[in-house]
Amino acid sequence: MAVATTSAPAVAMPLGRLRGFHPGWFGAVMGTAVIGIIAYQNPGNSAALRDAAHALGVAMVALGAALATVLGVPYVVRWARHPEAAMADLRSPFAGALYGTFPGGILVLVVGLATVGPSLGAPDAVTAAITVLGIVGIVLAFAISVVFAYLLFVEHQVGPHTANGAWFIPPVVNIIVPLALVPLLPHVAAPEAATLLAVGYAFFGMGLLLFLLVASLLYDRLVFHPLPAAPLAPSLWIGLGPVGVGSLVLLRLAQAGAPLWGSGASTVGTLSTLAATALWGFGLWWLAAAALLLAGYLRRGGLPFGIGWWAFTFPLGAFAASTLGLARAWNSGVLEGFAVFLFLLLVAFWLLVTAGTMQALRTGEAWQR
Repeated sequence: MAVATTSAPAVAMPLGRLRGFHPGWFGAVMGTAVIGIIAYQNPGNSAALRDAAHALGVAMVALGAALATVLGVPYVVRWARHPEAAMADLRSPFAGALYGTFPGGILVLVVGLATVGPSLGAPDAVTAAITVLGIVGIVLAFAISVVFAYLLFVEHQVGPHTANGAWFIPPVVNIIVPLALVPLLPHVAAPEAATLLAVGYAFFGMGLLLFLLVASLLYDRLVFHPLPAAPLAPSLWIGLGPVGVGSLVLLRLAQAGAPLWGSGASTVGTLSTLAATALWGFGLWWLAAAALLLAGYLRRGGLPFGIGWWAFTFPLGAFAASTLGLARAWNSGVLEGFAVFLFLLLVAFWLLVTAGTMQALRTGEAWQR
């Protein structure tokens, strides 16, 4: 996604690159790790591909962790060395929400570690890593969602024409929080488990309602104003994220809370599956609408490559993951097949965006804004 451009040359000095470091870079962490999360679950449920799926899952989560390590340093150092530039991005209605990818990447890695953990061994170390990273991600997710919303409330540069899909990032990151809490439930006593479960539902509600508020603003903007500029087109896919993650959260919270529900566990599970399916259905509409809009942009001259292209990956991955979860909840071969299709589409997008990113790094365009 593009933000205000600068006069920096195509290949800037390292200091200039740090000052203009794009706040959306952690979208690459989210888009990479989600492939590992889905792959490890063996979409299609083929016994012959099980080992390969597990190996791919571990590799992609590890790659996501490596990206987080490499990208996390400039994220933090930029705030220390260039706080005015970092704050200017946070105040921007186009760049500010992208800071949500930082805790988003952390939380997706937490889910990834919990998913591939059985293949890593050292369960105590995995649990410790999940706990530490989860705390950091949850605190930052909440803080960024509040601060960014506050800045939208008070900044005069915000108008209907500035509404864009990136505003979905803080909501979806809060919706991811329950998925980071669920792996901890088996490791705590019942009272603490009940508290974690309650916190999970609270963050789900927080993120879902914020999603609905943003969706109404964006729908208004798309209906009554010209379409966003081409660099903002990938952000329209981000709406799949809250829908996909939200659907999956309902399934996982019901499953994780079953020991606490007692005789009502079956009822909670059924209602959660129905609600998750209804929310997933809205995702089908969003996917079709986003695909049609993308086709329109391509017909009118295409999309300039930017870091915002990573918006094509994690949201689609979230929807693919929820489709896979629902396929197994309903025991539906049709949904399992659709999940395989979405996963393959996700991999194709990831390869395309990764190739574009490597090319942009080579030419220096990745540092231009």
